[in-house]
Amino acid sequence: MIVCEHIKAKGKPDFTPLHTHLHHVFLAIEKVADCLGFDKEIARYGAILHDIGKVSPIFQKRLSPDYKRKDNDKPYRHELASLFFLSLFDEAIHPQLIEMVVAHHKSIENDTRNSGILDLEENIEDVVALHSSDWEIWSKDALKILASFGIKTHEITIHEAESNYYKALDYAEKMVHKQGFSEWKGLLMATDHFASAMIDETEKQLPKLFKTPNLNFFERKHELYPLSLIDTSSDKKHTLVVASTGAGKTDFLFRRCKKRVFYTLPFQASINAMYKRVANDLKETNPDLDIRVLHSASRVVVKNKTIEEKTLQGLVGSSIKILTPHQIASIIFGTRAFEATILDLKGNDVILDEIHTYTEISRAIVIKIVEVLNKISCRLHIGTATMPTDLYNKILNILGKGNVYEVNLPKTELDKFDRHIVHKLSNWADADTIVKQVIEEDKTVLIVCNRVKSAQERYDYFKEKYNVPNLLIHSRFKRGDRNEKEKRLVGLDENGESTKEFNTSDKACLVVATQVVEVSLDISFDLMITETAPLDALIQRFGRVNRKRSSETIGKQKPVYLIPPPDDKKEALPYDLDILKASFDVLPDNEVLYERDLQEKIDTVFPEVDVMDIEQHSIFKSNGDVIINKLTHRPKSYLLELLEIDSVSCITEDDIENYTQAKFEERMMMEIPARYWSVKDFAQTPYGNKPFIVPNHSYNTESGFDIDKAKQKFNKNDNFV
Repeated sequence: MIVCEHIKAKGKPDFTPLHTHLHHVFLAIEKVADCLGFDKEIARYGAILHDIGKVSPIFQKRLSPDYKRKDNDKPYRHELASLFFLSLFDEAIHPQLIEMVVAHHKSIENDTRNSGILDLEENIEDVVALHSSDWEIWSKDALKILASFGIKTHEITIHEAESNYYKALDYAEKMVHKQGFSEWKGLLMATDHFASAMIDETEKQLPKLFKTPNLNFFERKHELYPLSLIDTSSDKKHTLVVASTGAGKTDFLFRRCKKRVFYTLPFQASINAMYKRVANDLKETNPDLDIRVLHSASRVVVKNKTIEEKTLQGLVGSSIKILTPHQIASIIFGTRAFEATILDLKGNDVILDEIHTYTEISRAIVIKIVEVLNKISCRLHIGTATMPTDLYNKILNILGKGNVYEVNLPKTELDKFDRHIVHKLSNWADADTIVKQVIEEDKTVLIVCNRVKSAQERYDYFKEKYNVPNLLIHSRFKRGDRNEKEKRLVGLDENGESTKEFNTSDKACLVVATQVVEVSLDISFDLMITETAPLDALIQRFGRVNRKRSSETIGKQKPVYLIPPPDDKKEALPYDLDILKASFDVLPDNEVLYERDLQEKIDTVFPEVDVMDIEQHSIFKSNGDVIINKLTHRPKSYLLELLEIDSVSCITEDDIENYTQAKFEERMMMEIPARYWSVKDFAQTPYGNKPFIVPNHSYNTESGFDIDKAKQKFNKNDNFV
């Protein structure tokens, strides 16, 4: 029976009753607390108390679809009103309850919207009066809901409520002068997020949480995949594997895992394909496997030119998560939800596949991630085809050589992976001649550009010129559209049978793509034409040509054609021009690219790996200290400012209504990943991941999102004109 069903916890589209939401969080926190070693009774009390302040008529009015916020509306924080009921619980557990309740949405200080408890005390004349308005009316309903959960209640006078509030305020003022983070806060955030996302599915999903996956599937052996023949039973904690693309690294890394697995691919990777691959591989041995994919886009709220990043950590407790470093990086910078992320990661296995990254800041972040994950007792398993020796040694030094199982292939085995002949072109005009010839020969062609805009332009050009099946794929598509494109690109149906499209086609076809094809997509084309990228990225790209191995294909090469780097540094972006030139120069011309020579070439391009000093920005210091005020998080992310990655989401005008009404997964499919600085001036919807709203004419399903078109008719003062 739902108590006070008219009182809601959520607005549209769900309008979940508060009693129902508290019940869901109660169930979730009981499960998570048990699995992570928290006191379950304290955890349950935190779940019951955390949102009870939503009973206030002020909050209920603001949930109404007809409510329009006024400029003079003061911030109402239901968490603070929840603290009015603190004295119903044993005083001995007040610190834990305060930590769970007071900051599960906001930093207690320096919050982006100036609505942390200490911010409000400084800026609003009487916080208690605002939050206790109509106390005699709504406190009775709040007590009814609390009593329904078995809490022994009594009438709380306004004086007692005020005393409870100031006790919590005093505690918060002390905590802001202490360094560290609150695991209790992380526990409540993780379970509140879980229950809010799952809603009525919460109880059904809980039995799946915190289950160690059965990874026996990856014990398969095959002589064509040399890593499958190497024993993984070393008692060393961590793993470092350097081996050719297609040598079986993914299986090997999974075989080294013992607990729940976080599988991390590079910032620019296609993680959808790896999710589908792993889910398909494990479905027979793990019929009810909780495997999730986390996209790189984060919630970003912009107000008064202040940025708050709310990194999407997904839901706690999954057996396997496929994600990018962006999802883990919150633990470095202390952005919102970092406490929950630490709880989820702690002590588990983390696979860092293709750990090399192409910019100074992303290298620095990845190395810091290695350091922090090691400190929270994770087992790290790192695999790459192309890691500079200097970077390898830096990672080895962090983990401790005696703790790392190091694996690489002998040169005689590397010789079996000589698959490409490199040809250097003068310009794109040369490429046109090659495309014409190979299409006449019924071959499959993959063209890779470094920028979305370049890929869109090349696609338009080749599509008009050649009447063959064609496809454009890059990061600026709605996720639903991109999923369909990746499915067509791979050329396999749901049962793994060939669709005779693109990757599995035996006829001429042409695909234009960006870096999204470099890793995780299991495709093999007849030839490639690519713009010059950093050498480690190029080697990954080359792995999409002549990838399928058999006893007949070993020793046979297929061509890759290289467009020289530009002369201008700006045109070279997102890469460093000097690195591009060095990469182009070190590669052979009209000759086989020998696998056994790759390490020497990599070290020629990257003799020393410059790692930007981010120690001053990290909350985890090398000496083990955690430098952040307790119960706070950082509202402005250094990560957003420096990383050229898709860090936010957009939706089109036409999708606004559907997005508002949709559930979590449906919303994800409407979102278009984008870089914050390119779309920051557009309006945002307050729902879901708070995507920026772009005009309809800037998007189509064939070419994706075009930021230049979006800005053509955009007026900063009135959104669209």
